[in-house]
Amino acid sequence: MPKIFLVTGETSGDIHGAHLALALRELNPAVELIGVGGNRMLAAGVSLLPHVKRVDAMGVPGIRQLIQGWKTLRMLTRYLKRERFDAIILIDSPGLNLRLAKAIAQRSHKIIYYIAPQVWAWGSRRLELIRRVISHVLAILPFEEAYFQKAGIPCTYVGHPLLDELKPAYDRVHEREKFGLEREDLVIGLLPGSRVREVREVLPAFLSSIEQIRTQYPRLQVLLAQAHSLSDSVVRDLLGHSRQPIKVVKGLSNEVMSASNLLLVTSGTATLQAALIGTPMVVVYRTSPLTYHIGKRLVKIPYISLVNILAGKEIVPELIQDRMTPSCIVDEALDILQDVRRQNDMTQAFQAIRTILGETGASKRAAAYILAETTL
Repeated sequence: MPKIFLVTGETSGDIHGAHLALALRELNPAVELIGVGGNRMLAAGVSLLPHVKRVDAMGVPGIRQLIQGWKTLRMLTRYLKRERFDAIILIDSPGLNLRLAKAIAQRSHKIIYYIAPQVWAWGSRRLELIRRVISHVLAILPFEEAYFQKAGIPCTYVGHPLLDELKPAYDRVHEREKFGLEREDLVIGLLPGSRVREVREVLPAFLSSIEQIRTQYPRLQVLLAQAHSLSDSVVRDLLGHSRQPIKVVKGLSNEVMSASNLLLVTSGTATLQAALIGTPMVVVYRTSPLTYHIGKRLVKIPYISLVNILAGKEIVPELIQDRMTPSCIVDEALDILQDVRRQNDMTQAFQAIRTILGETGASKRAAAYILAETTL
């Protein structure tokens, strides 16, 4: 019976880890899955280690995050040096997972990285570490396979797991009915992120933008997609300072995206998610000045959103750091809402990106590879 350990530290990683776990169990019901994750992985049949917390981090971590991350790393290292697994699957979260891989690399574990670090964007200095401690990379972006192989790292492109989490198509009218919205309503969806720090950075700017947009569109409807990882109190506190009527929707980001005419989105996986659904968007990002300064020196590509990275050109506007102001957000939002040609150009580019990513089934292909490796 294969015994596999899975590790992730982010909300999106918990979702992808859950899909991978379900695929592993479908292909081999006898597989034993243990790991670190969240409620989605637990529901998918992964036995989570008690007293080991996920580490959600954005930018340069604070003291509490550093302490928690160090504790998690120490506990996992001790555990994995004591236990034996047929494979250890690292899912995203390079801050934790690369350190863990380095710590246990000499223990004869087969270490597979699923949803690999985006070293092609910001961290080529980590390629040597990955080559030394990772047995195989399962890539989710089509250009990553050649990139890692060129660096001497075994890599297989399995497709993007987001395709497994989306419907083939969404009916805007049907989705709006779920939220009590009318067919003809103008709807803007807000996706401020899944981490408390980033939400506190961007949501106030979103709310101020909505207030200004409503001066031109008084009947505007607004949906806020609240991530499962965010407590109601955090969202309630931030909304408490706004006079804008906003409908908060928890755990239904796909539906919010499909019901909206336009999205205001914090940079991350959600930008690709929105593109695959086909909704025009404005992408924003802001972090601490220190993190931004460090990142600007490291990042080697001209774009931050996966949409523009995959397209190789600016498809969606990116408002980063000092440009992430309510006035800039309003200018871009109104321009998109009032320019049908720009909307159509975006949606056509989104369709091309969906074609680039290929077929569904990434989770099953990744699971099949992992199970094949456990029998060697």
